[in-house]
Amino acid sequence: MASPPPHYLVTGGAGFIGSHLVEALVARGRRVRVLDDLSTGRRENLAAVAEKVELVVGDIRDLEVCRRACAGVDYVLHHAAKVSVAESVERPIETHEVDALGTLKVLIAARDAGCKRLVYAGSASVYGNCELSPQHEGLAADPLSPYAIAKHVGELYCRAFYGLYGFETVVLRYFNIFGPRQDPGSPYSGVIARFIRQLARDESPAIQGDGEQSRDFVPVANVVEANLLACTSPNAVGQTINVGCGTSTTINQLARMLIETTGSDRVSAHADSRPGDVRHSLADITRARDLLGYEVTVTPEEGLRATVAWYRENAT
Repeated sequence: MASPPPHYLVTGGAGFIGSHLVEALVARGRRVRVLDDLSTGRRENLAAVAEKVELVVGDIRDLEVCRRACAGVDYVLHHAAKVSVAESVERPIETHEVDALGTLKVLIAARDAGCKRLVYAGSASVYGNCELSPQHEGLAADPLSPYAIAKHVGELYCRAFYGLYGFETVVLRYFNIFGPRQDPGSPYSGVIARFIRQLARDESPAIQGDGEQSRDFVPVANVVEANLLACTSPNAVGQTINVGCGTSTTINQLARMLIETTGSDRVSAHADSRPGDVRHSLADITRARDLLGYEVTVTPEEGLRATVAWYRENAT
């Protein structure tokens, strides 16, 4: 008799990235459990697969909740987090409790449950204002915000759990991810989602600062593929791996691209810079290619067109 398909837990699985992971796993015939407190995640994000996944509503700061969620699971994709730099500046204690201590509790629960591996959603914000470009994983961390600090602490816990206990972990350092279902209504949402919402309302894209800050924008489909590869790649264990496209776009360039894509006649507006923001961010994805076999399957330009189309179809 054939063995059952692997069982996956996606923490934060009702959120933007998590829900895309859940859909991809279901499409591949995997068993999926979601742990989400629904503070920012939404049940509607899982509507297409709701009958095929198990949803556990709970908080990763509760160790017993984490233990129940990890029971019988093979792979944990840990995406539950407070994800906003601006919010972390306003509420650093809460950010630390969720992103650092919550990660520790998920690691403990996964290790004790006998899970095979945990893949951690890290952040390129740990590089800070690094002058070297592109940023590679061997650079020293220089986190500039409570968010970046807490995400780096999560990375260190992952490394320690592999070194001390032999529990397999992989850290994926995400650059600027975008795509369908990213909430444009939140003040902490990604810049692409916000720009699309503003243009749809015939408003000018509001750029914080001079707009010459640059980012490596990553369509979410690439992130999904990196996670699936990280679960089973033998070379990835104990490693920290960038996930990006390896291309740089300034915020001014992004605004112009979206104005052109949407057919708007608006021009950008500028406001004050955000505290804690990094100036330039660009991924060296050599390690992802070498250790995971990762390739950019959706370019930023393709991702922008698909994202604009999705928001037009799902405008509320």
